[in-house]
Amino acid sequence: MADTLRLDLLDLGNFEIDINAATLIEEELALRYKVIPVALDGEKLLVAMTDPVNVLAIDDIQIITGRQVMPAVATETDVIAAIKKYLRQNANVEEMMESVAGDMGAGGAEADGEEDRELGQAPVVKLVNLILTEAVRNRANDVHIEPQDKDVRIRFRIDGVLHEMMRSPKKVQNGIVSRIKILANMDIAEKRVPQDGRFGVVVEGMACDFRVATLPTVYGEKIVLRLLGKEAILMDLNDLGFTDDCLNRFKSSFAKPYGAMLVTGPTGSGKTTTLYAALNILNDLEKNLITVEDPVEYRLPGINQVQVNIKADLTFAAALRSILRHDPDIVMIGEIRDEETAMIAIESALTGHLVLSTLHTNDAASSLTRLIEMGIEPFLASSAVDCVVAQRLARKLCDHCKEGYKPTKKALDEIDFPIPESKIDVVYRARGCKKCNNTGYKGRIGLYEVLLISENIERLVVQRATSDQLNKVALAEGMRTLRHDGFLKVISGMTSIEEIMRVTT
Repeated sequence: MADTLRLDLLDLGNFEIDINAATLIEEELALRYKVIPVALDGEKLLVAMTDPVNVLAIDDIQIITGRQVMPAVATETDVIAAIKKYLRQNANVEEMMESVAGDMGAGGAEADGEEDRELGQAPVVKLVNLILTEAVRNRANDVHIEPQDKDVRIRFRIDGVLHEMMRSPKKVQNGIVSRIKILANMDIAEKRVPQDGRFGVVVEGMACDFRVATLPTVYGEKIVLRLLGKEAILMDLNDLGFTDDCLNRFKSSFAKPYGAMLVTGPTGSGKTTTLYAALNILNDLEKNLITVEDPVEYRLPGINQVQVNIKADLTFAAALRSILRHDPDIVMIGEIRDEETAMIAIESALTGHLVLSTLHTNDAASSLTRLIEMGIEPFLASSAVDCVVAQRLARKLCDHCKEGYKPTKKALDEIDFPIPESKIDVVYRARGCKKCNNTGYKGRIGLYEVLLISENIERLVVQRATSDQLNKVALAEGMRTLRHDGFLKVISGMTSIEEIMRVTT
């Protein structure tokens, strides 16, 4: 079409759209004609259009803006994405709060009464709504609202890395904090101690749950909101990034009717998502599944989920002691934090239950020594634990801008790359484009280290061997390290060497 009409063809994903030009028209008009202004040149306005011969659209835009329209061609997908990104911020955002209620634990009382309806139009409310909307659109994992000396910094953690998105005036700090506390059903008068809460919203037809945590700082209360997308509970193990051999090793462990399966890694490494993906496979009418979590991040149908409540003395250990009297087949423990919880979990695994849980250790072998440090007898730990999965999340390269190159032998030798340079045709590195916000990465993929407890490893655990000794035997028996698994994903073009070096040791 562009060739025929002798017009420019715009790739809006890589085009620097002028926000001042884009906001000259309303979202309704842009969606009706599938157009968006992208640049200003004096009295001329460059407009990306899916139908550049639509005279009515051109006339309407010229009348509204008072500028001469210069049409250009763009794909419908790019135009709609640009409209959502640049124009919907200015639209009425109240609709996304309609689900702040009910089973998500939201404080929706402000929806009642004339005074509260007026509050819904307040600038601070629209600012909070805008922050939540942009977080969802940018695929953020966490939102950090951080009071500074003279303003408020707002950062999004996207694909595991923090990016500063905006700064707000200091005078709206208390309003932002109070608004979020109201949504999360928290005490807005209490500013001296940390609080936790949660609420839900619907953004562009997608339900999202936000977990909220406050922390008093010298400049005011810092707030972190963690986005819990509903699609995460539907994740399949095959979509997480397991290679075939790692996945087969992992599945062999939870296919057994009893034993303990541990998933380990730092905070934010995807441990809970992995456990939920396993539970989706295990969940059927013939089994009684009970979980103990702090907090319950995702609601799963057909599973009995227990929320830890420290104030009511409902700890992990207390909940476990009770649920074992409820005839469970499978028990998931959000985290093993202390000796009592660890002992109940190990005993449950030894008495006919399949136990799934998480630990915070750097690698798979360290999990066994960590249990022993907690006070579990070595012979119990070695007998009960059947499998340990260590994991990390690495950023995936952007498919639109990743750059291929041939690495040198010296560079590969320095990082102990497992595949000879002569057998590598090309690997990829990050470059950056508009589609990935110039980061070079978009999305994340899991790196996995699956340790199966063999007789040799059991023997070493009983002998109180170090994690290094356990690791050597596991490698000899076929385990692949996190870094090795990451390098295989480099060869397949999913990520870069630099990213694997960043997230693994």
